[in-house]
Amino acid sequence: MAAAKEILGVTPTPLNFAVPSGACDCHTHIFGPDEKFPLSPKRLYTPGPASIENLNALHKALHVDRVVVVHPSPYGADNAATVDAVRRMGSNRARGVAVIDDATTDAMLEDMHQAGIRGVRVNIETYGESDPAVAGRAFQQAAARVARLGWHVQTYTNLGILAPLHDVIVKLPTPLVVDHFGRPKAELGSGQPGFAELLTLLRSGKVYVKISAPYRISQAPGYPDTAPIARAMIEANPDRILWGTDWPHPGGSRRDPAVVEPFRPEDNGAALNRLASWTKDSKELAKILVDNPARLYQF
Repeated sequence: MAAAKEILGVTPTPLNFAVPSGACDCHTHIFGPDEKFPLSPKRLYTPGPASIENLNALHKALHVDRVVVVHPSPYGADNAATVDAVRRMGSNRARGVAVIDDATTDAMLEDMHQAGIRGVRVNIETYGESDPAVAGRAFQQAAARVARLGWHVQTYTNLGILAPLHDVIVKLPTPLVVDHFGRPKAELGSGQPGFAELLTLLRSGKVYVKISAPYRISQAPGYPDTAPIARAMIEANPDRILWGTDWPHPGGSRRDPAVVEPFRPEDNGAALNRLASWTKDSKELAKILVDNPARLYQF
């Protein structure tokens, strides 16, 4: 566990439940080495290294068998680091989500599919986009590119973007996967504007939601105010809920690409225990950790 500790800054809390076989961490990133995978000059932040070896050590401690590597924004649309990681970890263990642009050819998509990529990410929140119409067009364009491959579209955005786009989303030729709870404010609870609309999308089956990275929606120590949010989502449709660590936890409050941004020292063992506490029984937990990822990512 020493390698993982170097990056995470903490040793994972021991698990207090039996993790089902085939469990999947649906949201991780790999960074580096920089000499092999150079960062984009247009990046908003500069991460430190986070290697496959670190990730494997973490998942060994968590008893997690499968992983999804999500392409992070500091690489732009150069997916080489993510594709390399998925290939190296192998088809029994790993899948990936890419970022594409107008320069991404169909041949490149085919190559990524063979490597294990199964989705494309539209990163709305990171770049500060606040116009639902712009986001809706981005979802449609991405879905049009990847539907033939059986991929999904993944987005990092918020309730204010998602709520007005119900009709656009349900008509997409792909599923839509929403990162990090859809960015509600946990302190406002399940009655906040836009939350009911997200639950409606969940019930439709068109949308999956990752109940991941509670620090992106909560300021409370230990994130207890995320429990009602998570529970409402699970009850809306337990067949469309995913979980991920967001390892190695990028996301500083003051971003300066001229300096290396430290990762958040999150306790991933506590995070997995927290997920178990949000579920009502082992069957529901197995859906979130095993069945839903296997279906969506085609394990």
